[in-house]
Amino acid sequence: MSIKKAILCAAATTALMLPVSDADAARLDDIAERGTIRVGTTGDYRPMSYYDAKKGTYEGFDIELAQRIADTLHVKVEFVKTSWPTLSADTQEDLFDIAVSGISRTFDRERTMELSEAYCFAGKTILCRADQAVRFKSLEDINRPDVRVMVNPGGTNEKFARAKLDKAQIIVHQQNAEIPGLVSEGKADIMITETPEVGPYIRKHANLAAPLVEKPFTKSSFGVLMKKGDQEFLNYINFVIQEFKANGTMDELKQKYMG
Repeated sequence: MSIKKAILCAAATTALMLPVSDADAARLDDIAERGTIRVGTTGDYRPMSYYDAKKGTYEGFDIELAQRIADTLHVKVEFVKTSWPTLSADTQEDLFDIAVSGISRTFDRERTMELSEAYCFAGKTILCRADQAVRFKSLEDINRPDVRVMVNPGGTNEKFARAKLDKAQIIVHQQNAEIPGLVSEGKADIMITETPEVGPYIRKHANLAAPLVEKPFTKSSFGVLMKKGDQEFLNYINFVIQEFKANGTMDELKQKYMG
């Protein structure tokens, strides 16, 4: 045997002897053994994920999507509360198996975590009071010192506002689900949000409007977020999404929650 072949054989033998890290563990097996899939969600983003405090339950597009993913695995869902500021850390610390909450697919997230293929498309837009709608016809109309823009902390809404609205007054409010009501009450002029969110909030607050919803400032997509390290699990989630697109499940959920 040549020296080169001997070195290659030794390297292969050493690789086989190395212990498998937690990151390489088979998550599908863990979920099956546990009997539950842990789903991280913020519960503050209609119509994707919303926590109803009176009922003590989560509801929305992503909540039902998570339940249907669990059905394919023949397990139950265990929802785990997360937040936009802690979403990345919670994912990387393995507090849940997947996260769904209208999570935008971004390069920053993809570099450090795993994102499924897109299952819903959106874009940044605004909510404002209907009697002020004529005032806001462009991003330039919003980026003014006298305009109060409210966003939730830690997510892409705040990132967009700070990058594009440097002249406006940026107000950070902890609870995303409360912002439409605060705009309705006149405590802010604008809410930065995603296009799927505007319909439910306009139906809830009759004095709100989304004058730029047909011309969003950005175009993005939502995906299922998970920790890096298990390609088999990512492949399975992508397979489920593909099947749900093909069999009409995604269209059914869109009609139910966004129609």
